[in-house]
Amino acid sequence: MLTLSVGWGHAADPEVIDIGSRRELFVDKYVIESMDGAELRLHRPTPRDVVIVQDQPWEGSSSHYMTVFKDGDLYRMYYRGSNVIYTPEGYHDSHREVVCYAESKDGIRWTKPNLGLVSFGGSKKNNIIWDGIGSHCFAPFKDPNPDARPDERYKAITGGGWGPDPASGHAPSRGRPVAKKGLYVFKSPDGIRWSLMKDEPVITDGAFDSQNLAFWDSVRGEYRGYHREFRDGRDIMTATSKNFRDWSDPVFLEYSPSRVSQLYTNQIIPYYRAPHIFMGFPTRYVDRGWTASAKVLPQLEYRRLRGAKSRREGTAVTDGMFMTSRDALKFNVWPESFIRPGLRLRNNWFYGDNYQNWGIVETKSTIEDAPDELSFYANEASHQGDSNRWRRYTLRIDGFVSVRAPLAGGEFVTKTLRFAGDTLELNFSTSAAGSIRVELQNPDGTPLEGFAMDDSEEVYGDALAREVPWKGGRDLSQWAGKPVRLRFVLKDADLYAIRFK
Repeated sequence: MLTLSVGWGHAADPEVIDIGSRRELFVDKYVIESMDGAELRLHRPTPRDVVIVQDQPWEGSSSHYMTVFKDGDLYRMYYRGSNVIYTPEGYHDSHREVVCYAESKDGIRWTKPNLGLVSFGGSKKNNIIWDGIGSHCFAPFKDPNPDARPDERYKAITGGGWGPDPASGHAPSRGRPVAKKGLYVFKSPDGIRWSLMKDEPVITDGAFDSQNLAFWDSVRGEYRGYHREFRDGRDIMTATSKNFRDWSDPVFLEYSPSRVSQLYTNQIIPYYRAPHIFMGFPTRYVDRGWTASAKVLPQLEYRRLRGAKSRREGTAVTDGMFMTSRDALKFNVWPESFIRPGLRLRNNWFYGDNYQNWGIVETKSTIEDAPDELSFYANEASHQGDSNRWRRYTLRIDGFVSVRAPLAGGEFVTKTLRFAGDTLELNFSTSAAGSIRVELQNPDGTPLEGFAMDDSEEVYGDALAREVPWKGGRDLSQWAGKPVRLRFVLKDADLYAIRFK
């Protein structure tokens, strides 16, 4: 059973939380005052099909750091093309690192277009979009900033200092530092053709050997970046910018209840349905050495080859995590995994597996009469052979965490809220015998006339947006803008999110 202790909302919660008509997800206890017989439950995504295999000569077994986002009717995918070879003497890259591109009409079936932009092995028939500074961890996004120039509609940030030798075009083991170490920023008018915005790095305080990223924060009206640095192991720093060129000094994130483990990536992004909530999908990195369990994980002989020169290559394991923030700095971290390596006999349980992509997209459900769902992508078979592959995972929309209660019943009460609108809608799921009932209260806890628990109709079923009825109707307009509390009584039910509208 996965439960979460009380986490951060704001450093000091105001007496009344003005949620307006924004969607509130129960990914933390920010709006929850008390719980009795209910708990917060983390939900893990469901593994689906392998959607892309990186098996071309310019790709390979260490093709990592994927970015995915939806751009109009097109889904775009960016990732590093690279390959690693292990021998008893160690490991090395068989070719230089490049940035590759794929696209899809549905987020499920992907193609690698021949773009004709970059020569590799004497041919431009490939899907490479960049070959140079920053190829190690190129992270693009489409900029929603209304003031963004047309030639900067797409932006990217990436770690430099690992690049191809300008003389030979090749780079051993992650590349030779032929440029100043730091984060570089890029621009593009179409998401395909890229150029540097500045010749010098914009941030130099950090380690950067991870998927460093940045995006437009529409709530605060600024660009926000997250990148790798070391602090008692692998950790995350953040910085801000108003123009994407000039950045603040980076600072380390804060965590509640704690960082739990080393974080290899961060994958932080504003949740598109509630952009005031930042979600992160970092990779957990754990190395317990040559334990008895390590020796019965998949492919022991190959594991020993990987660890012959550097033990961690054979013994470390990685999986996916989930964390959230409401101020971009302090993060609630779930100590349990969001994506586990799973019951696998070959293509998982290695260091390098289960790196989640950066980005959340909606895709059609695998069930024909179900609504759209969220898709994520995580790699497997990493650093094995000469290819890498990515499996799609799905989750119901808003379905990261729920308030859950058994059939015997449970309840929770919110803090004092102020809302806008005239109806309350729920994203919820119950069993056939389950239900949710809702009471509106004054700040002192007394029920509002006509909206007490006895006035609440039972809500049951499964829906992304169901309006709550009371015996007297659904119109809450008389209470809009006034301080109220909500009391929920749940029986064999999950409540994922609420919204007034």
